[in-house]
Amino acid sequence: MTTDLRGRTALVTGGSRGIGAAVVRALADAGITVAINYRARADTAARLARSIDEAGGRAVAIAADVSQADAVARLVERAQAELGPIDILVNNAGIAITRGIDDLSEDDFDRTIAVNLKSVFLCTQAVLPGMRARRWGRIVNISSGAARGAGSIGPHYNASKAGVEGMTRGYAARHDRADDCDERWHGVQLRPRRKPARRQAEFAVVSAAPRRWPRSRRAPPVRRGAPPAPAPSRDNAYRTPRDRSGRGP
Repeated sequence: MTTDLRGRTALVTGGSRGIGAAVVRALADAGITVAINYRARADTAARLARSIDEAGGRAVAIAADVSQADAVARLVERAQAELGPIDILVNNAGIAITRGIDDLSEDDFDRTIAVNLKSVFLCTQAVLPGMRARRWGRIVNISSGAARGAGSIGPHYNASKAGVEGMTRGYAARHDRADDCDERWHGVQLRPRRKPARRQAEFAVVSAAPRRWPRSRRAPPVRRGAPPAPAPSRDNAYRTPRDRSGRGP
């Protein structure tokens, strides 16, 4: 991660533990102020925020169920009131309810879609106007290999993560239609050749469990609890105007 993000403000959903907490720490280490969203683990989130403050950074822990529109609105309002405009959003919140086909209920399906997919929509919609007004923003959506493979959790989880990647494509294509970008990553990870004059809000999706890495850009395996790559630096914004055939939207 480049150091020129110092002074930016990030919101990480589901940031109290696991991948979310690792992302929070990485952002704080880069000099970014962080709003740590959590739903139920108040003590864990508070300890993480306190450890960042004690290390010379700045962080606040904010409770919210990001599958609910009203809660997301309050979350963003409080984060911006305490820390300033949100420059970076990491949509990490998610649940994994393991079910076989015969045991999967409508409630399991609805809850998984609400937390894993709807939350991405709600949080993106909440921060996007400000990013567009400031003509700078980074949104990172945490996906999974289950978006493209069977996995072990269940078809409801597959659907939620595939939806995240599809939503990312849709947002990216509609908010930065640069003509000189091409797809370079497996799944929906796309790397642009830079076009600064046309940049507004730029979008990225990264997989917490990528199936494979392209030969042109080998990356080390993602370790449990480690922050996903790429980091939301100025130099690695991702957008989606073209597919492998070269056709744009």
